[in-house]
Amino acid sequence: MSLIVHIIVAARPNFMKAAPLYRELARRDWCRPVLVHTGQHYDASMSEVFFRDLGLPEPGHHLGIGSGSHAEQTAGVMVAYERLCQRERPDWTVVVGDVNSTMAAALAAKKLLIPVAHLEAGLRSGDRTMPEEINRIVTDAIADVLWTPSPDGDANLLREGVPAAKIERVGNIMIDAFELQRTRIEAAGTPGKMGLAAGAYAVVTLHRPSNVDERDALSAVVETLRAIAQRLSVVFPLHPRTRKQLETFGLFERLKSGTGVVLAEPMGYVEFMSLIRSAACVVTDSGGVQEETTYLGIPCLTLRDTTERPVTVSQGSNRLVKVAELAQAVAQVLNGAWPKGRPIALWDGRTALRAADSLARFAGITPSSG
Repeated sequence: MSLIVHIIVAARPNFMKAAPLYRELARRDWCRPVLVHTGQHYDASMSEVFFRDLGLPEPGHHLGIGSGSHAEQTAGVMVAYERLCQRERPDWTVVVGDVNSTMAAALAAKKLLIPVAHLEAGLRSGDRTMPEEINRIVTDAIADVLWTPSPDGDANLLREGVPAAKIERVGNIMIDAFELQRTRIEAAGTPGKMGLAAGAYAVVTLHRPSNVDERDALSAVVETLRAIAQRLSVVFPLHPRTRKQLETFGLFERLKSGTGVVLAEPMGYVEFMSLIRSAACVVTDSGGVQEETTYLGIPCLTLRDTTERPVTVSQGSNRLVKVAELAQAVAQVLNGAWPKGRPIALWDGRTALRAADSLARFAGITPSSG
């Protein structure tokens, strides 16, 4: 009889990380993976498009949580997922990343004595003002299996008292997602469709509260991007949250009217990565983009004070930059003075295979790659 494994997805990064693992588990004769979509990202442009791009089936269950405060989303997922587990109990629950749904589903499962595996465990920024940091700490404290992407993840967990027997470094699942779609990404031609020449533009992705929730901070970002666009086209696919804040603060038209500024709707994974891979640099506050740019050797300027992915700085092409330093950092990129980084161990497109083998071992099943 196949083990029923729930894979919890909720937001854009989850979809990309879940896709390779779902596909690998679906190949195993001992496993029946089931996608459970909490609905935390309820905008179709941020959700359904990624299922299509990543070749995922329709979720087996949709909890329909939608928007709300951190407490509302967490509570909503806990209540809805508990009901689902009581109705159709899985053998394992796999949670991914660090969104509210990750922590909420892990809590609900553990209280029902369902074993939990955390994919992308051990990441720490050291900044507990970030909601994601709280989600990571709580999830890792209760998970039964912790799959880490890099050595710093192992060290963080051991320092927090997690038994070494629960920790297994499997590598970076984001790289699996890229490699699964590489052919489509390379054929997509997004820059050309937007009238952009390879290496002649920067891509911007911003949505974190520290950058977009206060008018002065967002205004500084807008003015800096307008200045950068005088030298390098700036392509900015707008997260729904960011667009809302730009409009609320009366900054949308100011940004849109900047020479060289190209505003776009949120993109599917293939379209977005086609844009990223030919960019001169990327300006972001996203976690996943730091990893993707490191893998591709593309300069990444992260508008944050901390990162839970320090390996992208110590070994990769990512650097933490303040808004006031951003124009100078872009100038460094254009002058060829930005580090390219070096390959990181286990960021090789085989993380899903290692995670599936690991789950088999923890579940007492002889490993098989199908």
